[in-house]
Amino acid sequence: MKKLICVISVFLGLTITAGAQKDDFGMWYELGLEKKLSKKWNISMEGEFRTRNNTKTADRWSAGVSAEYKIAKGLKASAGYNILFDNNPEDLTWNSSNDPKKWTPSYWGTRHRFNVSMTGSVDWGRLKLSLRERWQYTYRPEAKDKKYAFTYDDNDYLSGYRLDPVNSKNKRMLRSRLQASYDIAHWKFDPTASAEMFTDKKGIQKMRYQIGIDYKVRKQHVFSLSYRYQTVNSGDDDNDVNSHLIGLGYKYKF
Repeated sequence: MKKLICVISVFLGLTITAGAQKDDFGMWYELGLEKKLSKKWNISMEGEFRTRNNTKTADRWSAGVSAEYKIAKGLKASAGYNILFDNNPEDLTWNSSNDPKKWTPSYWGTRHRFNVSMTGSVDWGRLKLSLRERWQYTYRPEAKDKKYAFTYDDNDYLSGYRLDPVNSKNKRMLRSRLQASYDIAHWKFDPTASAEMFTDKKGIQKMRYQIGIDYKVRKQHVFSLSYRYQTVNSGDDDNDVNSHLIGLGYKYKF
């Protein structure tokens, strides 16, 4: 097992180095609380902080709440809500004369996200496989006076500007995640691996691959360390790009 961990560590180091020239790098910090209400019901709260631009820029703060219901053995349903505070990157467009047309400085904005999920899982000894299908709806309210629209006279000299809003927007996404985890006997470190596909009406928009380790202390405290790599086919409300991501998390169960 020690050799396996060393090999994974070396592989991750090579992957990050190889992709550093063209992909972004960021950190995700996660904090969670989970309460078991009964044999059927769980509720949880979570908070998250993300960075981008090689960890130099704060990317997002978020907080959420969710509830999970056990329908039958190996089958669960859940629903949740998250509020997102995003640091939207600067955006600049040009006209046919190569003069600035519209400029949106970087700004913080709010989004509201709702989701419903269904998760099925099977166990083979200590190996657990699960498939989660999640429908996600995100609403971004209008942000007033954030976009500068420049005007020019007949001689192509800048004559003025006006402030326009960033229009409201809503988006629906289907997230399909296949995950494997293994409970190693007499060891507190449990490895996990997953692949997640983000799909909307235009097709596959994003893929996210993850490997990680969970460390449990007295079944109440769960610490996690993960590496994620995501590929983005087109821009979305998350302002994501191809990225290497290191995640650090803690969850308290009671």
